[in-house]
Amino acid sequence: MDYSTLVRVIEHDAALRRRQSLQPVGGKGDKIFPPTYPGEGRNAQPRHVFERRRVAGNEVWCVLVDSVQSQANRLEECLLAAARQGLIDLPYVTVDFKNSNLAGLTEITSLDAPHRVYDAILRDSLLDGQPFMKSPLGLRLAAAKPGNATALLESSPSALLFGAWHSTGEGGGFGAKFPRCLVSEIVAIDAPVDEIIDSRTGAIDPRTSGRRTGSRIDPLGVLRRVEVFKGPDGWDTDKKRAGNGAKSARPSEINHGNIAPSVQALGVTCDHVEHVAVISFAGLRRLSYGEASRDRAGRALLAAIGLVALAEQDARGYALRSRCDLVCDGRAPLELVHADGSIDTLDVAHAGALELFAEARRVAVASGFELRTVPTRLIPQEKLVEIVRRSQTLALEGEGGEAEDAP
Repeated sequence: MDYSTLVRVIEHDAALRRRQSLQPVGGKGDKIFPPTYPGEGRNAQPRHVFERRRVAGNEVWCVLVDSVQSQANRLEECLLAAARQGLIDLPYVTVDFKNSNLAGLTEITSLDAPHRVYDAILRDSLLDGQPFMKSPLGLRLAAAKPGNATALLESSPSALLFGAWHSTGEGGGFGAKFPRCLVSEIVAIDAPVDEIIDSRTGAIDPRTSGRRTGSRIDPLGVLRRVEVFKGPDGWDTDKKRAGNGAKSARPSEINHGNIAPSVQALGVTCDHVEHVAVISFAGLRRLSYGEASRDRAGRALLAAIGLVALAEQDARGYALRSRCDLVCDGRAPLELVHADGSIDTLDVAHAGALELFAEARRVAVASGFELRTVPTRLIPQEKLVEIVRRSQTLALEGEGGEAEDAP
């Protein structure tokens, strides 16, 4: 597909989509471990997300492997890596923490901040000595709307592709809001499930037929009946040395001793894993930039960015999490979805996606868009640095308090 074809299909057709079949790196039928979520009720075990889907005329149990939100983050990571490697010249905003002396933190960009260009990390930083959202660029971003999206296209176009919302903007959360134009999700198809029937309601509670075992043998041989104490001065076998208010604890609570063997309903096998990605042309057409030629150029640039993101993810691999490493099962073509629902197939390889982006960027610049060749660099405000520094200090002292509350 060349650039002129891309412009034409965006104007007249419905979407580009791809249904890519994936398999575990260990081979078909190998167990994978999708993300877990808190179970219902007190002390409930973690669980995967199951749902019944209609596949090839049959209802089958499916498992969420990577959500739409998670996929957006991964695709943005791919774009950021490609930009840093010089494969694409992509505008984005970055907060430079290099001189802040914060452990392990050098920069946060609009490609990895949770709320993209409208994130609080950027908002609480400075551009040319001004608070970011009060700077000329920030004011343009705050005023941006789908009918006038130039500010985002020029400074952080990925926010238009994956969606953004200036939730702290004007009107108490009625600020700039841009629905995502690229939706991507990974689902395991036809997974064996134990259908547990609730005796009170009769509702089906699906649980994986897979099992995960766990145990640990302490090489020091510390026994459970050894009494230790936890207090403000750490742990000790002597209650006084542990500090005022020290309480009795088991060795396992201080990460010593054996962990008894356990079995949990976690991990799945499946017929195959499917990655479905859709670039909505209707969504792109909702975005305008002032005149028809700029509209065509801006929309084509966003579509090209989406194609690069998908191609980069294929090239870099699907190492989603521990024991959830996937690989493409062949190479699925792109499908051009026409307005009447009919489809044609298109072939856009990795190199072709990069070439499309380069041409789309060239045309966008020629159409009057001011696309930066280097990131827009912000400096964190001291209060932002201080809140991170205090959090790191508390975490090192074991007093952060968040881990116990986290799901």
